[in-house]
Amino acid sequence: MTEEQRALRSAVADLLAKRSTEEQVRALMATDAGFDPAVWQELATMGLLGLLVDERHGGAGAGPVEVGIVAEEMGRALLVSPFLATAVLVPALLAALGDAAESTAVLPRIAAGSLIATAAFAEGSSARLPERISTVASVSDDGWRVSGEKRFVLDGLSAAVIYVLAGTPDGPAVFAVDAADPGVRVTPLTTVDATRKQCAVRFVDAQARLIGEPGCGVQAFTTAVDAAAVALLGEQAGGARRAVEMAVDYAKTRYQFGRAIGSFQAVKHLCADMLLEAESTVSAARHVAAACADRTPGWLADLALAQAYCSDAYVFVAATNIQVHGGIGFTWEHPAHLYLRRARSDAQLLGSPSWHRERYLQQIGA
Repeated sequence: MTEEQRALRSAVADLLAKRSTEEQVRALMATDAGFDPAVWQELATMGLLGLLVDERHGGAGAGPVEVGIVAEEMGRALLVSPFLATAVLVPALLAALGDAAESTAVLPRIAAGSLIATAAFAEGSSARLPERISTVASVSDDGWRVSGEKRFVLDGLSAAVIYVLAGTPDGPAVFAVDAADPGVRVTPLTTVDATRKQCAVRFVDAQARLIGEPGCGVQAFTTAVDAAAVALLGEQAGGARRAVEMAVDYAKTRYQFGRAIGSFQAVKHLCADMLLEAESTVSAARHVAAACADRTPGWLADLALAQAYCSDAYVFVAATNIQVHGGIGFTWEHPAHLYLRRARSDAQLLGSPSWHRERYLQQIGA
């Protein structure tokens, strides 16, 4: 890790220690939008919203390693914000599409914190790209119109622009839809994790703009989702490490029978198992970020395997943290359950662990 990367981690950690406390996380969980505009502007001022935006569009021109560092710290702090959708998924999608006009119009606003955007691709019960796209786009007298329903759309209520995967006569394509269009209806979804807002979005003849070329929608979204997955691994690693710290601190200070519970062999074993899984998660996340940055041959196989492993590991660590805490860990007042909720949500967000294992086998030709 370079000195610049260490400084980046330190700066983000300092900011989130002040702006993503447990009290602030709980307050934002209760809102529909799911973010603090003041904190969002601070992220923009620090250049974090433009990490994946190139310099000519007002960004930092950084890469997956830097995004992973930031994501780790955000995962530790359970930051409630549209960072994953707006600062990772959308810039990666626009880069994959290669639409210069759209990039010039949108990316500077994202980097400056003046635009929140998201991407809608999942349908039905799967959080991955659908095998058969039900959402369709058709040409009318006044341009393109999109109709259909998307599920598990990140931060749909706070987004001003939604990039939609839809079928056309010439193949799947990506369309930009104004969230304020009369044909757009956004419905919040009730999920286990209130720190990450997800929505269902229904389009009924919503006016849309074609981005890129028809036929390239699936490939562009696949590339963008993979970029988001790299960031998600960082979040999982940061959250897992924080859960270990919580368990160890509690084991040192909670006394039973005149002894710290951490002195009991059973609790020692729990904490040791947690540490092993958390550190392995960190190693996997950082390896994949570096492999993605270098475009190492076979990095997609590494990504798939890491997604499966880190999803299971984070759930295990977060659940074991509650076990170490005992009954208090299950109460609403304690933050331990917030990490378990995030872990279970992350494990399904971009596909289930079993889906990722299947993708891994496909990537290695098994």
